[in-house]
Amino acid sequence: MKTTPDPLAELAYLAGRGDRDALTDLIRLTQRDLLRFLLPLTTPADVEDLAQETYLRAVGALPRFAGRSTVRTWLFSIARRVAADHVRRATRRPRTAPLPVEEMNGNATRFEEHHALTDLVRGLADDRREAFLLTQVAGLSYAEAAEVCDCPIGTIRSRVARAREDLVAALADRSAKSA
Repeated sequence: MKTTPDPLAELAYLAGRGDRDALTDLIRLTQRDLLRFLLPLTTPADVEDLAQETYLRAVGALPRFAGRSTVRTWLFSIARRVAADHVRRATRRPRTAPLPVEEMNGNATRFEEHHALTDLVRGLADDRREAFLLTQVAGLSYAEAAEVCDCPIGTIRSRVARAREDLVAALADRSAKSA
């Protein structure tokens, strides 16, 4: 099976050797997907901080980046550890519930739908949510997601299938309650 080279790898190698423009480009090209991956794993108020922490750790590790996986897989692995560390720290201190600050062009219905969907995804079991986000939101292949989660590809497939089932059931339950 022929694999296509990772288009971000060259940027990662250059950034690892100190090329600031390559680092800027690498962050610009991965930032949107990273934020989309992190959003359901934490509160909206913490997403930017976790992304920044992910990039700080990644920059420190770039000189050692060997290209054994794609840059996105490598970066999401770092983000996964950053999010897990954040959860561990958060459980040791009192929790607060920040108000969402997001605006969606004044479209209240879309805003409500976005938050309803985010709530449904947050309600998934951690392992299912992670597999679902990596494959369905971040666009990683099942093999890449398995690498990020350090588990067999079949486990990822199972988790995504169960996450879909859970989301459909939660949506049906939510619809039945509102009717």
